[in-house]
Amino acid sequence: QVQLVESGGGSVQAGGSLRLSCAAFGYAFSELCMGWFRQAPGKERERVAFFDVDGSTTYADSAKGRFTITKDNAKNTSYLQMNSLKPEDTAMYYCAARWCGWSTYNYWGQGTQVTVSS
Repeated sequence: QVQLVESGGGSVQAGGSLRLSCAAFGYAFSELCMGWFRQAPGKERERVAFFDVDGSTTYADSAKGRFTITKDNAKNTSYLQMNSLKPEDTAMYYCAARWCGWSTYNYWGQGTQVTVSS
């Protein structure tokens, strides 16, 4: 079983930055492919950024050029650096993990709220 614990959300003004962290417990972090999702009220969940099997990263169009996903295997932690934040980035952000090679994210964090004011 894998447990994911997020931190780093908060309130920021437009143009500001936040870094979200996701610590993984319970299994070999290096065997997991991490992803970050978000969901705003009344909207569908959106995959913002993720690692693919080969270690490459992919971003939603809304995140390209502003968000960066990274991971530190030594700390069993994934990060989402968010710069140039916009009010439309306001959402609950979730980290998720899947076994690399599988398509389904089986493990989810509890979510951390990001609020961007104009």
